Amino acid sequence: MTSNHRLVHMMLALMSMYSVSVSAKTVRIVLNDWASQHVISQIYGQLVETVGFKSKFVSLPTDGQWYYLKYNYVDVQVEVWQGTMEDKLTQLIESKSLQEAGSYPFTAREEWWYPSYVSSLCPQLPDWQALNDCAKLFSEGDDPRGVYYTGPWERHDLARIRALNLNYRVISLSDDSALVKKLQKAYQQKKPILIFNWTPNWIDTQYSGEFVEFPSHTPECETDPEWGLNKQFLYDCGNPKSGWIKKVTTKEFPKILPCAFDILKSMTFSKDELAQFALQVNVQAQTSKQVSQQWLSQNQQRWQSWLNHTSCDAYRD
Repeated sequence: MTSNHRLVHMMLALMSMYSVSVSAKTVRIVLNDWASQHVISQIYGQLVETVGFKSKFVSLPTDGQWYYLKYNYVDVQVEVWQGTMEDKLTQLIESKSLQEAGSYPFTAREEWWYPSYVSSLCPQLPDWQALNDCAKLFSEGDDPRGVYYTGPWERHDLARIRALNLNYRVISLSDDSALVKKLQKAYQQKKPILIFNWTPNWIDTQYSGEFVEFPSHTPECETDPEWGLNKQFLYDCGNPKSGWIKKVTTKEFPKILPCAFDILKSMTFSKDELAQFALQVNVQAQTSKQVSQQWLSQNQQRWQSWLNHTSCDAYRD
């Protein structure tokens, strides 16, 4: 019997311990545009199905997910990054429209990034003030401006470019896979490239590179134009260097499905696991469901402990 077959039998056995009366209740889980978020969503979906709920995945861009969460069209987002999503999350938490379900036990960073071989061509990096001097290195075609590649995620890159007077333009790609392909091609040719990167991510283990060091982030950078180098515009700073990654739900979710909420709070992963999830999907070409099933098969004692809540007792036979 394969490990996946054993996993299926074990999860079916566990499901038999719970009442079928909850089977009509569906947990609606947001899917964004990057690998680790997909894998963790799949793991969570399988966990709540083990208890007896149904799971449903709803693909949404990061900037569009907030409306769906606020108005209860979806229930859960398993991976909210501070650097890209803090503004909207803070607004919705303060207005009591969303509920936090805990943070992962490590710090994260999201920022402009370049491969190490670029350092010999622009030795003033990673200081952000070197960007304009080296803009031609990162330019494409007849446009003298440097190019910064990012994904379809809500960012303040254009505002930062304006506030810091950077001679750059932004090209947004469809998802993290497209960003990876762009990096791989540039790396093979040893071509200078500037991309949006984050850690934890599989790139940490495969490619040597550095984040651009912008002026340090403070909340005032995003709210007070008088703060920082530019007295007219916001966002004249970088992203947080020691950011968080949170899990969030709709405000009503803990009341309607407390068992599913408690499982979400208990579910946690390490920095290395998030990087491994991304590696398996982006490099090893596994599906997020395959990766999630492998992880569940290899970590049975761990995830079973996440189901042990008094809020789930009502669903046991």
